[in-house]
Amino acid sequence: MKKGFSFGAAASLLAVLLSSAAVSCQSSGNQNDAAEPLAEHVIFIGLDGWGAYSLPQADMLNVKSLMDKGAYTLEKRTVLPSSSAPNWASMFMGTGPELHGYTTWGARTPELPSRVILKNNIFPTIFQLCRDSYPDAETGVLYDWDGIKYLVDTLSLSHHAQSPDYQKYPEGLCEMAEKYIKEKKPMLLAVCFDEPDHVGHTKGHDTPEYYAKLKELDGYIGRIIAAAEEAGIADNTVFIVTSDHGGIGLGHGGITMEEMQTPFIIAGPNVRDMGEFPESMMQYDVAPTMAHILGISDCPQVWIGRPMTQLFEN
Repeated sequence: MKKGFSFGAAASLLAVLLSSAAVSCQSSGNQNDAAEPLAEHVIFIGLDGWGAYSLPQADMLNVKSLMDKGAYTLEKRTVLPSSSAPNWASMFMGTGPELHGYTTWGARTPELPSRVILKNNIFPTIFQLCRDSYPDAETGVLYDWDGIKYLVDTLSLSHHAQSPDYQKYPEGLCEMAEKYIKEKKPMLLAVCFDEPDHVGHTKGHDTPEYYAKLKELDGYIGRIIAAAEEAGIADNTVFIVTSDHGGIGLGHGGITMEEMQTPFIIAGPNVRDMGEFPESMMQYDVAPTMAHILGISDCPQVWIGRPMTQLFEN
């Protein structure tokens, strides 16, 4: 041992180093941690129960226009079970049911204890990270199915709202999204349509009724894009269109590819015009990809998803 260096001094130095490391590891997104964003706005559009198998034959001109302008895969896989709450949660929480704890289709609270709870009594979501990184940002979630509000950390949002009964008023959610985009120009917005899941359960997947509903929803997607254009933000918005799960027959939740493969379509500034990409993608890669777009580089350690950086120019 060098002269003048005691065990006590070594212990004190070690304590300081460990303390500094702990502070660094516990930081979870603040404005100083934000990198240069690739776009100023992200509009996420989710269609519940939309299987990737349907897209080649679907009459979805607006969706296919986004595919032509950007990048996509028809092989993004669900987590298991291939049902709603576990997969919406995984898309927004950057990890799977084993860690976030939502394991059944209609889960409102975790059936398994969440591995971590950072704030607001919920596993960390992309909306929580956005609020931490950009405290003054406008962020919103609009939805048909009320189960969504239990999976997005509403306390981190500027606005969240459920549509009227979409069976009686099918355009309600689209109109809400149009109004919100034009008035608030949100940095991050998720619009979650409950269809085509309902048609899949009542008339069946891969039926004429199912494809008619996809065509209808494509029209709403076109209106949402037009609203961003009218608001003057379209040129600085990355649009993402995706799904929580597919289906087979009248149901879902199993392990067929019709249930487990979902589309992921992305287009906008700094998104490469590359068409179909070959790399593997999981539901929990969606949240880190949105964080990457918004310049949020300090994601929670418990997130296992990876940003799909190969889709971007920068």
